[in-house]
Parts: sequence; structure tokens; C-alpha cells
Amino acid sequence: MQKKSITDINVNNKTVLLRVDFNIPLETGTSTEPIYDHRIRSALPTIYYLLGSNAKIILCSHLGRPDGTNVKNLKLEPVAQQLEKLLLMPIKYVNDCVGPTVEKAINELNPKEILLLENLRFHEGEELNSEKFAMNLSKLADVFIMDAFGVAHRKHASTAKIHKLLPSAAGFLLEREIKLLEDGLKTPTPPFGAILGGAKIDDKIKVIRSLLPKIDKLLVGGEMAKEFIKYTINNNLPKTDLGREIASIIELTKKLNVELILPEDVVVTEKFGEESKHSLNVDINNIPNGWAIMDIGQKTIEKFKKELKKCKTIVWNGPMGVFEIEAFKEGTRNIAQLLSTNNGTTIVGGGSTAEAVEKLGYVDRMTHVSTGGGACLQLLQGNELPGISALPNK
Repeated sequence: MQKKSITDINVNNKTVLLRVDFNIPLETGTSTEPIYDHRIRSALPTIYYLLGSNAKIILCSHLGRPDGTNVKNLKLEPVAQQLEKLLLMPIKYVNDCVGPTVEKAINELNPKEILLLENLRFHEGEELNSEKFAMNLSKLADVFIMDAFGVAHRKHASTAKIHKLLPSAAGFLLEREIKLLEDGLKTPTPPFGAILGGAKIDDKIKVIRSLLPKIDKLLVGGEMAKEFIKYTINNNLPKTDLGREIASIIELTKKLNVELILPEDVVVTEKFGEESKHSLNVDINNIPNGWAIMDIGQKTIEKFKKELKKCKTIVWNGPMGVFEIEAFKEGTRNIAQLLSTNNGTTIVGGGSTAEAVEKLGYVDRMTHVSTGGGACLQLLQGNELPGISALPNK
């Protein structure tokens, strides 16, 4: 990595503003305790390093989309409570992220103490990439460390503007994401397999094109597999931009000698949602008219597992079905379980894939589970991320 690292900058006895991504789902109803804390735990190595450097640590993050207003259920206090449990130490919390109240709390902070600021997006200047808001943040610290990979693709004040105002560097989490998602995939150990799933096929087209010259096998599941299945069954897609893209990708797999592996059967339901009373495991040629695909079928699960066992490098982005519903999580669960036993390199993309792997209990058994959904997709496409490019070079 060519960007300056936290180990390249003096943080000893400094007041450090650490941009983290603690944008995690919270329980609804009476409890506000976080459900998934993978993003918090992934930031711990950087926090431990700063504690060991006798630094005063100021954590800043966003949560949800409050659109520049103070939203009660998007406050970061529950995150502070979860961080206390993980670090086994008190975490101070302040109900704003800039201004006199925050400055007073920082002045009262001792070395090796941690203060979590309130949601950055309660101020519209954050998402507007405001110079003034970035300046107000920069007044709080001596040094800035960027460790929020999940928003590295966002051109916001705390991700792309503040670097110019303080001595800055990348944290350990950001370094690891770049090393594995960008540098590590330049020379992967073959056979290299890519699993693409989820519902948003538009998001994956560029990723597939970027990966095709590097991979040996492409496995497609989830809702997005429907478009590929249409082509293989009829060899004729509607004359749409998406249809032409799919046809082009299939032809490219043949040209590059990439094995394209598609579902043979799927689990379908007559009504999407928890209340669905009827589901069937059917061949892709026998999907009832109007029924929704909710998961890959049993034959496909075994087929995918057989092919993935041959791979030494695997990248997975997108669940195999609607894993949030108990009846339709088998495809995703089986793939996660198999990848957790892979002896090679297994990289799981962020977003819903990371959420699924964490929910199923396999997050600590993978080589790497990315903390960023959109940022991961952008990096896999080879795009430059503002939150990384803004950092100074070594």
C-alpha cells in the first residue's frame, strides 16, 4: 500500500480523531442494542494501537441517513455501550460532534481515554463535503486517522476533506481492506472462483467485467441469476441494455475460458415475504408463472459446493437468496459453511453478504469479511475511492 499508515505517523501522546464506520443495524422495538458488531470489532486493532500510544482517542462515525437532522433512533449512544462491552473499559459519549460542548469534553479527556462523538450526519455539512464542517472537526485533534472503509467511496467532509487540514494516515482496517481487495487479487492463487448473488444486478455488471480476466469460475445465484437463466434457456433476451450486457458477459466468459456456473434449480414462492405459505424447489425450466425466486435449490447447492471445493481463491459478493427469511436461507448458509472451511483465501464482500455471514456465525472463519458494501464493489471494479485517494502517500 502506498498510502501513509498509522505506523508512519506520530500518534504518541496526541489527540487523535479516528474516523470509524459504526453504521450498524440496531434492534427495533424496546431494545436499541446492536445486532451485528463486526464493523466495531474490525476497528479494535487501530483503537488498541492508539491506546498503547498514550493517545486521547476521539471516535467519529455516522449512523443511517438522518439527512442533516437530529434523529432520536440514530444516536450513537447504543454503539458506545457496545464498544464498552468489547473493550471492557468506559467510553465517554457526547451528544454532538462539533462545537463548544464537544471541545469541553475533549479538554477533559485524559490520555488512553476514548470519546465517541454524536452522529456526523446530524450536520448537513458532512454529506455536503463542507469545508467549514471539516475545519470544525479538524479543530478537535492533532492527527486524523481514516479507518472507515465502509464510507471510503463517499466524498464527505470526514472522509475526503479533513485530510488536508490535519496530519493524516490510514488505520489498520483500511490497510487490510486495500491489501486483500485490491493488492491481494492482482495475483490470486488459482483456481480462482467468484460467487455473485443478490438482487441488484446493475451493481454487479461492472464487477463481473473487472473480475473476468482474473477468475477461472463464475458462479451466479440470487435474484440476479434470473437474467442469466433467461439467456441460457431461450438464447434470446429482450432487446434492452441489460439484456445486451448479459449476452456480452456470457460471450466474454467463453472468450476468456471462464467456466460460467448457473443454477439448475431454485426455491420459489407464490408470494414474497414471511407470510408465504407455499414454496417449491423446481427446475429452472419449471418456474410457475408469477412466482418469485427466493433461493437456489438443492441440486444447485451441491453443484456450487462441488465447484468451490476446487478453488484456492474465492470472492463472494451477494447472498444466494432471501436469507433474512428462515425458509430461504439454505443456499446462503451452505455456501457460507463451505467457504468457512476453505484452506485457501476466502474474501467476503460487505453489505448484505457480510450481514448474512455474521448472522450465520461464520464471520471469524473467513480470510476476510469486508466492512463495506458499496466501497467493496467500487474497489473490485478498480475504481478510485475518495476516502483513500485523499490520504497522503508514504
